[in-house]
Amino acid sequence: MKVLSLHDLKPEDHLWFTFDSAFDHQAELERELDSFLQAFEGYADGWLPDIVEGKRRRKYSRPSIWKALEEERDENSTRLGLYRTKWPALDMMLSLHFPPLPPMLSVTLHIQPLSFFADEARCQQFVEMVRTWASRYPVSHAMAHSMADTELTGSPDFGRDKETRRRDGFDKIYEVSWLNVFGPKLVEAVGRERVLSTPAWRVEELPNGSVLLVTWPTAADFASEEARQAQARAHVHLRPDLHGPTVLRTLRERSATLAPVQPHFPPDLAPLLSRVVDLSPFHERPRKIARFNAWQPPEPDEWLPLSDALPPDVEDPARVLSSYRLLAEHLVAMVHSDVPSIFKQTPESLTDLDFYFWREDFTETRLRHVLDEHVVPAVGAYLGQVLVEHLGGQWLPRQKLGEAQVRVGQRVWWPMIRARRYLRSRQSLLDFSLTHFFRSAERS
Repeated sequence: MKVLSLHDLKPEDHLWFTFDSAFDHQAELERELDSFLQAFEGYADGWLPDIVEGKRRRKYSRPSIWKALEEERDENSTRLGLYRTKWPALDMMLSLHFPPLPPMLSVTLHIQPLSFFADEARCQQFVEMVRTWASRYPVSHAMAHSMADTELTGSPDFGRDKETRRRDGFDKIYEVSWLNVFGPKLVEAVGRERVLSTPAWRVEELPNGSVLLVTWPTAADFASEEARQAQARAHVHLRPDLHGPTVLRTLRERSATLAPVQPHFPPDLAPLLSRVVDLSPFHERPRKIARFNAWQPPEPDEWLPLSDALPPDVEDPARVLSSYRLLAEHLVAMVHSDVPSIFKQTPESLTDLDFYFWREDFTETRLRHVLDEHVVPAVGAYLGQVLVEHLGGQWLPRQKLGEAQVRVGQRVWWPMIRARRYLRSRQSLLDFSLTHFFRSAERS
């Protein structure tokens, strides 16, 4: 049973929800969680999981839940994962802590795409589920919001060091999300009357003293001007020490940061840069796309006209050519488990190599002398072999490895020099990519 993983989907914003509450650890677990699961199964409109994962994966059912919690149980905790096999994608974790730890029922969930919650009725169902949970299980703070926008807030630290954040938690209204549950302690700290009079789409006092607050009817359009104004009004009302225009300006800046940007990458590098962007956190992607749209790599200049080529100066060309092939095979041996396409010696394998070296931050995680003595020659030889295999190139061997050339048409190219420039830094992996070098040689 293959689950629909968020990592396998096209990168999109998604709904993020966190809920930490107390529960009766002395009660029979099935009875204690019955209200939780009833609300979950009744209100999870269109996104109910079909997979339960403990030690193994099972189809979703109550017996599967109890089995997973039982097999994951240790001295003071247990947990399980809940997933879907079809759109929308769900990544949900239910955790339980038992004494000597403070008893806690904790839920985190991610639902992709966020656009799934553009429907007001579906959002209402989600709100009702959270309302039921928060009424039954005492919660200090819970929230649901855009994951990308939440990442821009500095949550959960909000500028504090880790120790302070762990000690104090959400001890004041650092941020107002689309959906919020403020526990009794936080409500009293702010002032119950003030909290209940918050200008918002829905404000409701729950039986246990918590307050449910929803700023806007739908979660998906959190970045619209109207939703941002509603969010700012609620935040400033709950935090009168804040300056309203400043809060609204910050929210608008976040909306601008997250506004989609269409990629217009340099054609040679579009396949590589798309993968680099996809590896970035979602909230950073628009800015990164804009930066790559405006960026142009330097045109490869590691070539000479054929008339200026250095002539071969080796006594045994066959032996030297064999040494180039061995160097290329050395690169294959080094990275084939991470870059399987390297066996094929194709232009596409060069793009895979570019991405692998960039993803692994290869120039910073390996010793410089290892790069210079072993990786640079191997990369240069492999690049040269691809020119030979796919462009009808011909090696012009030289006694000095760095002077080795590959003839392509009326030019000779210097793959070893390119490899040395390429492996200087992480940025140089893009500036002097193997892919761009090959495509330039191809055009010539």
